[in-house]
Amino acid sequence: MLLTREKSQLLIVDVQDKLLDAMSGKGRLVQRCVRLVQAAKTLDIPITVSEQYPQGLGPTVESIRWALGNSASTLSKVEFSCARNEALRNRLDELRRQGRQQVVIGGIESHVCVMQTAIDLENSGFDAFVVADAVSSRSKTSKRLALSRLAKAGADIVDSEMVLFEWLGRAGTPEFKELQALIK
Repeated sequence: MLLTREKSQLLIVDVQDKLLDAMSGKGRLVQRCVRLVQAAKTLDIPITVSEQYPQGLGPTVESIRWALGNSASTLSKVEFSCARNEALRNRLDELRRQGRQQVVIGGIESHVCVMQTAIDLENSGFDAFVVADAVSSRSKTSKRLALSRLAKAGADIVDSEMVLFEWLGRAGTPEFKELQALIK
C-alpha cells in the first residue's frame, strides 16, 4: 500500500535531549525527523509528538521543536507505547476518524517505544509505516532487530524519501518544488 497525504498522520516518538546523546547516528536521525516534519507541515499532514517522561528526559530536541513551530500536538507519556497512553491514543484515534489511518513513525528507541507503538497500532487497525532512516537505538543491532520484528508484525518499513515522494504523488507542483530541497 502506498502512503497518501490525505490518509497520513506523522508521529515523532521521544526524540528528547537526554535520550538523544546515546543514540547511534543521532545527527542523521534528527535530520530525517526534521525532514518529515517539514514535509508534513507543507502538505498539511497532522503531526503528533510524544515525550517520554519530559520532567526527567527533557523536551523534544530543539531542531525538531523549531521545525514544528506551532504545528504539532506534543503529549507526554510514561508508557513505552504511545498507543497505551490515553491522551496520545485519543489524538491518533481522532485523526483516524478523519480518515488518517496511516501513521508514519520516526523517533527513538527503535526497539522499545517505536516498536511497541507500531505493533500496538497495527493490532488496532492502523497502518504503521516506520521510517528506517528516522529511527534509532543505542545499538545498531537493536535497531536492526526491531525493524525485522516490525516487518514480521505487519508494519511497513520505509525511508524518508519514500514517504516524501509518496505524499507528493507527482512532480511539477508547488509542493514538489518546495520539498525538492529536502531531498537533495
